[in-house]
Amino acid sequence: MRTFSTKFVACLVALSLALVGISSANAQDNTNILSFFGDSDSEVSNQDLLAALEEAADAGQPIALWRLGMMYEKGDGVQQDRTKAFLYFRELANDNADTPPKSVGADIVAQSFLKIGQYYREGVPDAGVQANDSLSRKLLLHAASYFGDADAQYKVGQLYLDENEFGYSPLQSARWLSLASRKGHPAAQATLGDLMFNGEGIDSDPVEGLMWLTLASRGAGGTDDEHWIAELHERAISVASPDQRQQAVRAADSLGSRFGG
Repeated sequence: MRTFSTKFVACLVALSLALVGISSANAQDNTNILSFFGDSDSEVSNQDLLAALEEAADAGQPIALWRLGMMYEKGDGVQQDRTKAFLYFRELANDNADTPPKSVGADIVAQSFLKIGQYYREGVPDAGVQANDSLSRKLLLHAASYFGDADAQYKVGQLYLDENEFGYSPLQSARWLSLASRKGHPAAQATLGDLMFNGEGIDSDPVEGLMWLTLASRGAGGTDDEHWIAELHERAISVASPDQRQQAVRAADSLGSRFGG
C-alpha cells in the first residue's frame, strides 16, 4: 500500500478546501501557491509546497495538476516552461474528460481542455506536438458543450465570426455568445450586444443589444477586456436614442443580478 508524506497530505487537504470555492476565473488569478496554505507566516517553504504539489500531481490529483500547469505557464515560483505546462494540462484533461459537468473540480477540467486547445493552435515542439487547428477546435467544443464552460462558449462564438474557423455565421455565434452571456461573461456579453445592436447578420435589437453592452461594461471593470468593451458600449450609446438608452438601463438593472452586471 502506498504511503504519502505529511506535506503531501497537507497539500491535498488545503487544495481540496481551495477547490470547494474555486471558479475558472479564480483558478487563473490565484497565482501564489502559498495562498493554499494560509498567510505569509506559514512555516512551510515554497519549495516544500512545490514538492507537495508534484507529489499530489504524481498521484493524479486534478487540482495539483492544474496548479502546476498554471505555475509553469506563467513562471510563477518556477522557471517558465510552457512544455511542462502543456503536459500537466493534457494529463488533467485526458484523465478527467468524463468528469460530471456540475461536480466539484469540473471548472478546472474544462479550463484544461481550453488550455490544451490553445496550445494545439501553435503546437508544442518540445513535446513533439504539431499545430493542429482541427483538434484545437474539437477540444474547445468539448469544454463549451459538455462542460458548459463560459470561456469556451465565448471562444466558440468568436470562431463562428471567422470565415477561416467554423465559417462566418453570426446566428450560430449569437447562440454560443448567449450561453456565455447568461453566465455573466463580460466579453461574450459585449460581443453579443454589439451584434444585436448593429444587426450584424442577425435581426437588429438595439435595446437588448445595449442592455448586454451595459452589463458587460459594468462587469468588465479591472479586467483586460475593460477598454475595448467600454469602447463598444460608448459607441452604441452615442447613436442610441434617449428612449433606447433608458430601456436598456432598466433592463440591465433588472437582470444584472442574474447575469452578473
